[in-house]
Amino acid sequence: MKYIYCLFFFTGFLSSLHAQTALTQTVRGRVADKESKYPLADVTVQILNATADGSGTITDSLGRYRLTNVPVGRRTVKISRIGYKEALLNNIIVDAGRETILDVDLEEAITELASVTVKAQRTGDARNEMAIVSARQFTVDEADRYAGSRGEPARMASNFAGVQGADDSRNDIVIRGNSPGGVVWRVEGISIPNPNHFAISGTTGGPVSIISNKMLANSDFFTGAFPAEFSNGIAGVFDLRLRNGNNEKHQRTLQFGFLGTEAALEGPLSKKTGSSYFVTYRYANLWLFNKAGIDIGTQAIPTYQDASFRFNFPLKNNAKLSLWGFGGTSTIDLLISKQEVSDRNIFGQNDRDQYYTSRMGVVGLTFEKPLNRKTFLRATLAESGNVQDTYHNYLFFQYGANNLPVVENNRYKITDQAKVLDYRFAETKTSLAVSANHKFSPRSTLKAGLNSDLYAVNFVDSARNVIISPNMPVELAPWQTRWDSRQSALLVQPYVQWRVNLADRLTLSAGLTSLYFSLNKNSFSPAEPRVGLAWDLPNRQKLSFAAGLHSQIQPTYIYFYGDDLHNSAKRGERINRDLGLTKSWHYVTSYDWLLGRNLRLKVEAYYQKLFDVPVEEQSSSFSILNTGASFSRVFPGKLVNKGTGRNYGAELTLEKFFSDGYYFLVTGSLFDAKYKGSDGVLRNTDFNGKYAYNLLFAKEFTFGRTSLNVGAKFTAIGGRWYGIVDEAKSKAAQDIIYQSAGRNTLQFPDYRRFDLKVDYKINRTRLTHTIAVDLVNVLGIQNILTLSYAPQPDGTFIKREYQLSFLPVFYYRVDF
Repeated sequence: MKYIYCLFFFTGFLSSLHAQTALTQTVRGRVADKESKYPLADVTVQILNATADGSGTITDSLGRYRLTNVPVGRRTVKISRIGYKEALLNNIIVDAGRETILDVDLEEAITELASVTVKAQRTGDARNEMAIVSARQFTVDEADRYAGSRGEPARMASNFAGVQGADDSRNDIVIRGNSPGGVVWRVEGISIPNPNHFAISGTTGGPVSIISNKMLANSDFFTGAFPAEFSNGIAGVFDLRLRNGNNEKHQRTLQFGFLGTEAALEGPLSKKTGSSYFVTYRYANLWLFNKAGIDIGTQAIPTYQDASFRFNFPLKNNAKLSLWGFGGTSTIDLLISKQEVSDRNIFGQNDRDQYYTSRMGVVGLTFEKPLNRKTFLRATLAESGNVQDTYHNYLFFQYGANNLPVVENNRYKITDQAKVLDYRFAETKTSLAVSANHKFSPRSTLKAGLNSDLYAVNFVDSARNVIISPNMPVELAPWQTRWDSRQSALLVQPYVQWRVNLADRLTLSAGLTSLYFSLNKNSFSPAEPRVGLAWDLPNRQKLSFAAGLHSQIQPTYIYFYGDDLHNSAKRGERINRDLGLTKSWHYVTSYDWLLGRNLRLKVEAYYQKLFDVPVEEQSSSFSILNTGASFSRVFPGKLVNKGTGRNYGAELTLEKFFSDGYYFLVTGSLFDAKYKGSDGVLRNTDFNGKYAYNLLFAKEFTFGRTSLNVGAKFTAIGGRWYGIVDEAKSKAAQDIIYQSAGRNTLQFPDYRRFDLKVDYKINRTRLTHTIAVDLVNVLGIQNILTLSYAPQPDGTFIKREYQLSFLPVFYYRVDF
């Protein structure tokens, strides 16, 4: 509780600095047609719950609007125009320290005069007009507001129905029982490498995101049956958009907290042309956890830093050009030789020192132009890259009685160490995404485009096994080269998507895409149909259905693995070079009911059929569907596309949007996720928790210029599956080895977590202070993560590793 006392002492001190004069700020932005992106004039923009004079404003010929003297606080914005569906945006935050800029797209109505007003966009509605089901828009405020989210989109998304986190120490997400590796990250229309610090090949998550949430505009998140423009993913999609800097006023943000010291600067490059800049930088402060005695799962202190930028240049005829980028570097040394026996180490192995560095970066150029009132062109060219560099030193422990390690001063006694692993995986990608929207009429819109990625990989990996024999000294086997590849390959995905209103209340979205990966002849999916149908029912209800075929290439490092590439009998043999695509059929039906102005109920049911899944050629329980949620790569034998899987379930969401000073979100899902390996046995996937539910609530208290937000979250998820430990093989390998036949027949206890978030905001003239603490797992509940190999003095070696315990994440931010 000392963290809460410090928080309120600090906030009380700051609140004493201000007077009680009412503060206001400017709300401005631009309104455009949703399909053609052409600016809309004569649009009415109103702040429903607070304006200085009770009136709104209208947009000019360039679609621009400005509302001055808007009182600070949370506001609701209504945007309407004759011939267009009304947009109602809840929970818009107006702070004294920065202008609120809202750019909104309106959807044209089928008929100008309708007996029932249909809201085209509300809080949570997807930006993508082709999405029918399993899609949701999320805001930066949600990532900041949800307890336990730590300001990250991935952790925020784990609150949605059908989505769960895989590990407290990582932000991987499991969507409907699928591997986290099936999630696609896109920025400005192009796919990007894993955007996290301490990334591992074949994964899409990590401990900390590289992308600053301060740089994000409202973005979309998909959990299934996504439109044809999204490819190379079988689970879900993060479709991120970057915001422009303020083009009229210089603004700054400084933030200090446990996760890092951050700075963000934005403002006009030229007020005459409307060009702007936006830059951020962050440096890790994780040493604070160590100093405060807070458990983060290891005594090692991770270090990282990241930066991002965006420069926006308006051009003639409503065109614009944006230069953007972000990247980061991270390092951690897991030194078992320096730890005490009682120290926790959930990130590494207990028999070696591990040195690890990762780097990731993207730079892109985006061009956008409405060609006329009906057609919009968008193109992004980007270069991205990621590198993982590591080496391991095996530790030779001194053994005593009963062949157990000797312990002196609470440390293992080590006689020597030797390098047993050295690898560097580097991958670069040149990406081009081009798309065009054409609106034939208010009823019909066509979107077509091409996404392409040119991969260039440089994988080098050498390792040697440790030979452990009874009553014999430990020996090291000769070095083996498992990866040695410098290759390139082209991934191409053309698509077309058509949305048409068949009647006033019936909408069809139909699309077709294809996927070609030039690495081998088996990686070609000639036609992947996508279709969705939405029927607006009376009393603000909607019934929807969507289906589609989806495919995905394998993690690139899988293609180039060899048992020993320098062995004369296997020289140059990369055993998985000819692997094909993993494929999946998605079927989703959805019922949506707007119970009131700010209350929505949504129910979805789904079935997913997975096929052509890589499994081992020899009979085993291995499947690629169980990978992608750890800090380790996988080393299977020869793989073939003969595995299958199936996921089905039902999800419920009850959400009250922020109004009357509070909001809540209740989500629940019941599901079953199974797979078959090459042994033909139907098993639980590693992620088949059977159920998951979340309950979030937050209340805001306002006191003149200040506001206090108190939020809470409770999560319950079925436990992870594991197998029967093969004791003989585990002792020989000094690692936990499971019996293949008994894989995923045992289940850890159910996962429980309660989070609490408190933030206090103080608005002063042209200045906003925010002080917040996110108390993750505030009750300190012990949830099992996995089993590890750790010989103990009593002769046992199987150790239960637990998820993170209580983790307070504090920050102080000032906007001015």
